[in-house]
Amino acid sequence: MKRHLSYWRSYRQARNVQELADIARRRVPNFVFEYVFGGADDEASLANNRAVFDQYRFTPLTLTDVGTRDLHTQIFGRTINMPIAIGPTGFNGMITKEGDLKLAKAAASHGIPFTLSTVSTVSLEDITKVPGGWPWMQIYFFRDRKFVENLVGRCQAAGYDTIAVTTDSAIYGNREWDSRNFSAPLTLNWRNKLDTLTKPRWMLDVLVPDGVPTFKNLGDLIPPEGISPKGAAAELGKQHLPSLNWSDIQWLRDVWKGNLVIKGILSVSEARKAAEIGVDGIVLSNHGGRQLDHAVSPMEILPEVREAVGERMTILIDSGFRRGTDILKALILGANAVLLGRATLFGLGAGGEAGVSHVLDLLQTDLHRTLGLLGCRNLSELNASLIRRV
Repeated sequence: MKRHLSYWRSYRQARNVQELADIARRRVPNFVFEYVFGGADDEASLANNRAVFDQYRFTPLTLTDVGTRDLHTQIFGRTINMPIAIGPTGFNGMITKEGDLKLAKAAASHGIPFTLSTVSTVSLEDITKVPGGWPWMQIYFFRDRKFVENLVGRCQAAGYDTIAVTTDSAIYGNREWDSRNFSAPLTLNWRNKLDTLTKPRWMLDVLVPDGVPTFKNLGDLIPPEGISPKGAAAELGKQHLPSLNWSDIQWLRDVWKGNLVIKGILSVSEARKAAEIGVDGIVLSNHGGRQLDHAVSPMEILPEVREAVGERMTILIDSGFRRGTDILKALILGANAVLLGRATLFGLGAGGEAGVSHVLDLLQTDLHRTLGLLGCRNLSELNASLIRRV
């Protein structure tokens, strides 16, 4: 009954991320929602990303003074207002017009970083114009090394100080909602065409007056005649680099002098290697369950990774985070901060920039409350005695 009622509420009335997901499902076409929500194959990784949080239980302190609590923390030498960053997600212009810009503005207003995807529909230069923002840039290693080099140069010229290179997508995962929703690459089947017609508000927002949004950071990779989503998808399929290896990361480390993050690590040995070659941070991630099915949750290897690398680099984590309790469990186990993907996209779909801000407000409130209930006044007081695995 709770989920049924939330389906009809405004995003302002949503009490949690799941209720915002229900609202977003109503407001955007089916194919867009499945693009955001879906996982690979049987979606075992997707399900486990949520189930893993139930394996950890808190052991709180109750006789401590928690009248004043502070969520501020430092990442790469800069203070952020809470241990959250918005992670990179592609093609957000299909959720709402200039979706990436709305995500960036919500992040800036909450004093946290926003990570732009290479396959975004807003240019990396436009994101840097958001007042008070701290933009990060996500990149893929494509076969065209010159494009990667030019993209890094654009980031430097635009004032970015952090690049996250995604390493778990050298081979594209099997996402079966593609075959359910499309009769040909990026051509909707009739069921989804009819469903889209029932979403006039979405069509007016996303498709008017310019039609389907295009990728804004691929101009050096894709010729003008191929910049449409269909043409870009075909070209990007050719650009995946299955030979991606540590020599490519070392090359990027040499050419990029800012903060370098590897996103997609799920191995203790690779985390250790990243620390050895001077990477500034890693994102423990199974790509939200969208790449390799039956992969471990990042939470399942987080303590081992922290033990292996010590304090030599920053550890970020994503995949499945929905509550403040989820985030604090990750911090106790060794993460410095959490990247949000679907959670903020559900807010974007439910209410645009204001919907994203609502997600961040909910999580900030949840973090304050849970920190106090654990008996802690700030994040530095979190420690392993406050949690156990069951």
